[in-house]
Amino acid sequence: MNKKPSKNHTFIDLYAGCGGLSLGLMQAGWTGIFAVEKSKDAFQTLSHNLCREDARFQFQWPEWFPCEPMSTWQVLKHYSSHLKKLKGEVDLIAGGPPCQGFSSIGLRNPDDHRNQLTSEYIKIVSLVKPRFLLLENVRGFQAAFKGRKKPYSYHVKRRLEKLGYYVYSEMVEAWKFGVPQLRPRFIMVAVRKDLGPLNENPFEYIESTIPSFRNERKLNGHRTTVFEAISDLEVGDKILRDSEEGKGFKEIKYKRSRLSPFQRLMRKDVTLGYAPNSLRLPNHRPETLKKFKEVLEVCPKGRPLSDEYREHFNMKKQCFTPLHPLKIGRTITTLPDDTLHYSEPRILTVRENARLQSFPDWFEFQGKYTTGGNRRVKECPRYTQVGNAVPPLMAEAIGLVLKDMKKSTENEKA
Repeated sequence: MNKKPSKNHTFIDLYAGCGGLSLGLMQAGWTGIFAVEKSKDAFQTLSHNLCREDARFQFQWPEWFPCEPMSTWQVLKHYSSHLKKLKGEVDLIAGGPPCQGFSSIGLRNPDDHRNQLTSEYIKIVSLVKPRFLLLENVRGFQAAFKGRKKPYSYHVKRRLEKLGYYVYSEMVEAWKFGVPQLRPRFIMVAVRKDLGPLNENPFEYIESTIPSFRNERKLNGHRTTVFEAISDLEVGDKILRDSEEGKGFKEIKYKRSRLSPFQRLMRKDVTLGYAPNSLRLPNHRPETLKKFKEVLEVCPKGRPLSDEYREHFNMKKQCFTPLHPLKIGRTITTLPDDTLHYSEPRILTVRENARLQSFPDWFEFQGKYTTGGNRRVKECPRYTQVGNAVPPLMAEAIGLVLKDMKKSTENEKA
């Protein structure tokens, strides 16, 4: 912490959540300067994993900027003068403003105050003027709201172009990088105009690097299935032990068995005898267990329950999905009870959701597991942190391409 900032591949992460995007960029060789995240729960996870002195990857946090939860509005109000001094020192501003206002799952309210956070993002960009931008959001970011002719992404693109950036955007699916879920995401990449237009569309370049990226991680071949991602975390005949993260809860005894290439990748750098956190198993009521067992017996796996099945089981949830072990998963959401395990009558643990998001097992989530009622507006428990995150594996692949783009523009200027 508070080290002299590196001059090599530096980035700032805005709306950083629990740190999935930052982690992926750091794994790709980028140096984080600092991150901005309003939620104290998500920031606790980010700082625990990426700000400690003994962390595998560590932000080079500046002395003038408090290492604490903060909104972009607070950053602009109190630290605009410091941001201006970073001009020329920052290669990349990354980050995806909260997406709930754009999500097709939600209400898609054009007046949702969270949509306006993109303006704060752009204001910070105008002060720092980084060489590159990386913006991530949900599919709905590029779809027009009802009654509006243009999608919100169009207005963001126009504003960034006026700031002096070439802007490229595309829908990118996380499964292509070895992530075991579909997770289509809107990605926008921008390069400052004084660096010149890119010789190659960044998304065509990303697509061309996918085979080598997967091959180097031994994820070549087919899509990573749900079974290949979490089968080593099944209860099965494993020994259960009392969980330290909740009285009355159990968790599996984490041990090595026959592992898939993806599981070996997620367990990489985990020392012998270490057990990751967030393995706590849910405590379902007997009637819930009975219902889940019947769902697994009679309902098709890999897609949400039909209206007929939801009526039969008296379920009000619109997108309750029993996973298919031999397929990639559907997009992980922030709600734990959206997804049913493929062979065990239970929802997934936080760690299993994190696996489907490609978080390594050494990454430890902090805070409550779940919350409810009015607290949902103010709290960001572990399941929500995972569901909101950018898959680190996808972020790493994009980060490697951005590094190559940076080198290419530097060579052009030389």
